[in-house]
Amino acid sequence: MKSTTETEIRCTAFVKGRQIASGHLEAVALSVKAATDRDTRALALVFSDATGRQIDFDLRGTKADVVRRLASHPLVGRTESSTPKQSGPGRPKLGVVAREVTLLPRHWEWLNAQPGGASVTLRKLVDSARKTNGTRDRARQAAETAYLVMSAMAGNERGYEDAIRALFAKDLARFDASIATWPADVRDYVERLAAPVFRAASERPAASAASASPASR
Repeated sequence: MKSTTETEIRCTAFVKGRQIASGHLEAVALSVKAATDRDTRALALVFSDATGRQIDFDLRGTKADVVRRLASHPLVGRTESSTPKQSGPGRPKLGVVAREVTLLPRHWEWLNAQPGGASVTLRKLVDSARKTNGTRDRARQAAETAYLVMSAMAGNERGYEDAIRALFAKDLARFDASIATWPADVRDYVERLAAPVFRAASERPAASAASASPASR
């Protein structure tokens, strides 16, 4: 299974509402160290661009020390599945992982009757669902990511609560109006994180119109 490396983790750092770095984990960590070395009172907030969760760095020692410790950072080395590889039956070259699935008898009867059996059918169903719900899932993740950053960075800003409501209501005009007075760097970052939410909302009416029959128009 593929593991996560420093170059695959993207994050963004702020000091007093001003963005000081954005990019790969190592580059951002070194930028944060430089900022805190210049001003020991500086409090840097670093966020994962993928999840919105805050990231902590151990900035003690030299730059080389900081980089070396990143190899053992909790975010680094995670695999796509937390389940360890198992030996025995299966097709390990495909990355097949065995886990328990609990279904009702009628579900097993239907699955076992499908071409390829239960395992093949379940994989096809999951892949189909991922394609069908991909945009919606990305929008939901983007909303959660933006919400975490907004809560940490803009909880005291004017329009914060209205911006949260607009985010989850997928109301772009109201969202933009609510964050208009926020610090520019914070506003730009939140807008970037939330973009998939409003993009998905704008695509839905077009898709519905395209699928409507002439008789229903």
